[in-house]
Amino acid sequence: MSLTLILVTGASGRLATAILEHLAKAGAAATGATRNPNSQSQHRHLDFDAPETISFEGVETLVLVSAGTEEDDVVITRHNNAITAAERDGVRHIIYTSLTDAGDHLGFALAHRWTERRLRSGTTQWTILRNGLYAELIGQLLTPQEGVISAPFGQGGVAAVARDDLAEAAAIIARSPEKHQSKTYDLVGNTVITAQDLADRLGAEYRPGKLTELRQALNSADLLPFQPAMLVSIHSATNHGFLEETGTDIAAILGRKPVNALEIAVAAATA
Repeated sequence: MSLTLILVTGASGRLATAILEHLAKAGAAATGATRNPNSQSQHRHLDFDAPETISFEGVETLVLVSAGTEEDDVVITRHNNAITAAERDGVRHIIYTSLTDAGDHLGFALAHRWTERRLRSGTTQWTILRNGLYAELIGQLLTPQEGVISAPFGQGGVAAVARDDLAEAAAIIARSPEKHQSKTYDLVGNTVITAQDLADRLGAEYRPGKLTELRQALNSADLLPFQPAMLVSIHSATNHGFLEETGTDIAAILGRKPVNALEIAVAAATA
């Protein structure tokens, strides 16, 4: 079988969907894979929790979108199953959507860094995309309640980036992966978004709360057990200035300036 296909995992998610849309616009031979394909899609069925379902026959380039928010051991096992199958089936290049350089302080960093190490020690060519936090997510976290933003961001900010810019960058690399072999890119925004920026744009008051108050609210919400700590870690890292470093990698890949992340965050906060 001729190796001409790009396969994007996590095809039911927003990032993978956007990557596939950019590949389709460019006329690339690409398809998606998900554990729950619907009858309207042409996506392959792949379940990383069931290694016997994983086949990458005919795939030249694999875009491995991080396999869901779960406990570290679950995510790591999924990623290892996928990479092992890719090596077995002769995939030439794996592009992995990881987490920004500054993300080591976040509660979901470990599985990303383990996966990067697994790729670097493996037998398949690789490119690592260390994606910044989505501007859409920042907008959701800073949505005012009764005219007040209370998220404990302090005076810190985030070098956030639009999800669609990250998707376009992944699609560009997937079309010519040999140009990006053994490269790690830090795909953060070129400006910093603060809670005060959002408050000013939304006509809201910024009255930051405490991390303890946030954790108590999250613990009483209908979340999975590991999610409160993950969300608190984003607020804490922002509050203490660990997510403010901007970068130029994404502009270099896109060949243009990134989309205005503040505008994306404002739209998400008012959706």
